Amino acid sequence: MEALCYSASMRRWSFRLAILVAVVAVTWLLRQTVLASDPIQVRVETVERGQVEATITNSRAGTVTARRRARLSPEVGGQVLALPFREGDRVSKGDIVLELDAGTQNANLILRQRELDAARAEENRACVFSERSQREMERVKRLADDQIVSLDLLDAAESAYSGAGAACTAAAAQSSRARAAVALSRTELAKTVLRAPFDGVIAELTVEVGEWATPSPPGIFIPAVLDIIDLSSIYISAPMDEVDSARIRTGQAVRATIDSHRGKEFPARITRVAPYVLDIQGQNRTVEIEAELDDSDFASELLPGTSADLEVILEIREDVLRIPTAALIQGNKAMVIEQGVLHERQLEVGIRNWNFTEVSSGLAAGESVVVSLDQAGIEDGASAEAVSATDKK
Repeated sequence: MEALCYSASMRRWSFRLAILVAVVAVTWLLRQTVLASDPIQVRVETVERGQVEATITNSRAGTVTARRRARLSPEVGGQVLALPFREGDRVSKGDIVLELDAGTQNANLILRQRELDAARAEENRACVFSERSQREMERVKRLADDQIVSLDLLDAAESAYSGAGAACTAAAAQSSRARAAVALSRTELAKTVLRAPFDGVIAELTVEVGEWATPSPPGIFIPAVLDIIDLSSIYISAPMDEVDSARIRTGQAVRATIDSHRGKEFPARITRVAPYVLDIQGQNRTVEIEAELDDSDFASELLPGTSADLEVILEIREDVLRIPTAALIQGNKAMVIEQGVLHERQLEVGIRNWNFTEVSSGLAAGESVVVSLDQAGIEDGASAEAVSATDKK
């Protein structure tokens, strides 16, 4: 009787176990088929060999600048008589770019020249009289030596000669002063003409013919009437983070990107590294660098003031295993797909830049790494389907 009860109990447990196994199997099957979620479509790129560069970039936007740029104003006030060149015109060194009405200065020069003429005439008269006094003194001295005339007469002749000589010297000094006045008047006249200090282009004019140009008094700012830029002196200035200052040297190659020519890169060289770190309150400390483009003809077409960036090339390694830097996860890891499942892979990396990172170990050429890491649901163990970065819409 007990054996029969035990046998019936075992059959019931076996039946229940069979039902449980069937439920688990059906549940697993449903999860893998009907209830299974669609795999995440992720963009991947192939691990390959190529060039990798170590680079650093400016911490804030740089600027296209002209090394030689002159904002000119006349030294004297006056009405604008002529503007031989307009905005955009090219000028050569010494060209007249602005001329003021010089009526007053011309009149003053004529007056000073007349005064010089009078001073020269007076000098000539005084010096001729001095020569005559000298001859008279010498004649009286000979007569005195022969005791024909008294010593009082000789003394009077010598005094007359000394006075005439002093008058000649005074007249000569007056003539010299008059010549200096003429030179000063010519200088004042020259100030009514503004000349180009170097070859360049007229960038801006703030006056027109007939208007009054006024020089800037000390302590009071008045905008310049002319702005001339030497287009052969264009360069790019950019601030670099102080932590990178020890790695920057003149002569290093850089790549320049310019906002007015988006999508293009231009080779350049560092020509100057500031000898100090700029410390401005509220900003990161930076060191200023200057770079000149290799293509000077193209550089001359750039507009000063345009925003630009510089990427300094510190090191170049050829034919190394590399991945897109966008595929790198914090902790030097990358995400790969193995049998439809995402897995994190620990890497050893070398030099890097914004585009590529050198991989020393952890990946092999031909493998694919996920580059769309900002997608929702991307995590270790997630189901995924690889889509080429060029095929993903």
